[in-house]
Amino acid sequence: MTQPVHRTTVVVVGGGQAGLATSWFLTRDEVDHVVLEAATAAHEWADSRWDAFTLVTPNWHCRLPGYAYDGPDPDGFMTRDEVVDWLAGYAPTFGPPLREHTAATRLTEATDGGFVLEAVGPDGPETWHCDHVVVCTGGYHTPIVPPWAPTLSADVHQLHSADYKKPEQLPDGAVLVVGSGQSGAQIAEDLHLAGRQVHLALGDAPRVARTYRGRDCMTWLADMGLYDVPVASYPGGVAAREKTNHYVTGRDGGRDLDLRAFAADGMRLHGLLDGLVDGAGGSTVRFRPTTRAALDDADAVYNSICRDIDRHIAAQGIDAPPPSQYEPVWEPPAEEDLDLDLAASGVTGVVWAIGYRADYRWIDVGVFTGQGRPTHVRGTTSVPGLHFLGLPWLHTWGSGRFLGIARDAEHVAGQVVAAERAAASSLAGVTRLAR
Repeated sequence: MTQPVHRTTVVVVGGGQAGLATSWFLTRDEVDHVVLEAATAAHEWADSRWDAFTLVTPNWHCRLPGYAYDGPDPDGFMTRDEVVDWLAGYAPTFGPPLREHTAATRLTEATDGGFVLEAVGPDGPETWHCDHVVVCTGGYHTPIVPPWAPTLSADVHQLHSADYKKPEQLPDGAVLVVGSGQSGAQIAEDLHLAGRQVHLALGDAPRVARTYRGRDCMTWLADMGLYDVPVASYPGGVAAREKTNHYVTGRDGGRDLDLRAFAADGMRLHGLLDGLVDGAGGSTVRFRPTTRAALDDADAVYNSICRDIDRHIAAQGIDAPPPSQYEPVWEPPAEEDLDLDLAASGVTGVVWAIGYRADYRWIDVGVFTGQGRPTHVRGTTSVPGLHFLGLPWLHTWGSGRFLGIARDAEHVAGQVVAAERAAASSLAGVTRLAR
């Protein structure tokens, strides 16, 4: 059977919100393109979030090109299932050329210009020739677990946060959650509210207040323009792309995630997890003595953001409730217990919430750093025609959120359109000279 070979101007790889937003602009500008999606459109919102998941950004942040949240609670926080339903309504509004169950397997530069993309669709292998590729697969591909995790006692059930759905997935008993970013902190809360004894190994994630001086903090920050600052102008520059997001929750209408309050209510907090103490098959893990520093640093960021909001309120003359400062409600002991025998402590499960590793091995084009991350300026690489979209801090802090996708997609689609017009103009000039 002959392998199908297709030709189009643009291949968009990934049918999530970034890929669909790109398609919206290409459709508007009448650019021939296709969107290849390995599973189904926006499937990761259902597949990789736990049952009690809610957005941490207010619903009014949910904006895609030609499509915005218009429900009854703009300052609320949609649940996972509500987000899935909202996204499901997007594609029908403009009819993107979407090919689901079609996974990109290799991308190379064509010898005569443009790209060759190999894929596997419902009917088997297929090949696409195109002038432009927009990679919209995000940067969270391979769940990270420590290299020694497979040697942990077989009596301890292990899950990555990508696979966690609900407390009942784990055997009865205490649970160790490793990582205190957005996923780790929220999963630890989910287990804590379910009555589980939780041990939480803290990382270096900062935190932010849910509401401050009468408004949601993220609404204040949007008004202050924080989500519009280009990464190159941000303190630390492109290093901001490596930062962990602030932990907070939209659960039950939204609230702070105060790990100290959880500790006062029985959660056990630990420092950074260092490794397994008693060798293969053992169950004793060791932590670094960083609990106090992790909590203090997270609270310092919390209070710093509040002070930034204070300055904005003063500068704009806004009538708002008086300022306040977070004061710790719990302190860790001066001498931390650095070893935890999981078996003796009744820990039957571990949830790894230490992030993901990008995997672009299917892209055989030289645009990556030694760590496998794409190098780009606002999504456009040094190889003409190859772009990325939907990455955290692609251009601004808002890039990894619904709030910033439309702007980024419009820019990248604009680069494609400009290149096509330039190519058409050049061809027209050559044709005239040949006459």
